[in-house]
Amino acid sequence: MRSFWLLALGLTSLSASASVEQGLAQCAAVQDKLDRLICYDKLAESVASNPAAATVTQPQAGAPAAVVAATPAATAVSAAPVAPVAPVSQPAPAMEDSFGKVKKTEAEPERIELVISALETDAYNNLKISFTNGQVWKQTDGRKFKLKTGENVYIEKGALGAFYLGLESRNTTIRVKRLK
Repeated sequence: MRSFWLLALGLTSLSASASVEQGLAQCAAVQDKLDRLICYDKLAESVASNPAAATVTQPQAGAPAAVVAATPAATAVSAAPVAPVAPVSQPAPAMEDSFGKVKKTEAEPERIELVISALETDAYNNLKISFTNGQVWKQTDGRKFKLKTGENVYIEKGALGAFYLGLESRNTTIRVKRLK
């Protein structure tokens, strides 16, 4: 009797594993990124709610994926298809507004020109520089670098996400980090 139960349990988990693998393969075949993510989420949800087995139906052209969870009694319950979400269009920020704040995009410049509106120093004599466009940058290295209000400077990208502030009239730069 005990071996019968072990055999039944083994066959059930084997079929559940195969149907989950089939569902993963079907989700991977979905071309649209959002529909594919929805497919994986529904598969994970069905496996969590019914660990016996779960399969995913193949979506038709233009239709989102729907998940079908198989119960041990071999009855199928279909989840309602989820409508694809339209991307929210937001106005693109000006290139200078995103410089140094977010990861690089294709349109982000490698260098920007700015005019200093205010200068402050912290307890370690590092500069806090405000610019006329509203950006605020802070010096992150301990080198001396003299600046004046109203001066034209540039900030350029360096290696590994570093940014450097410099003047055209000098052959040196300081490392800076954007605060806002």
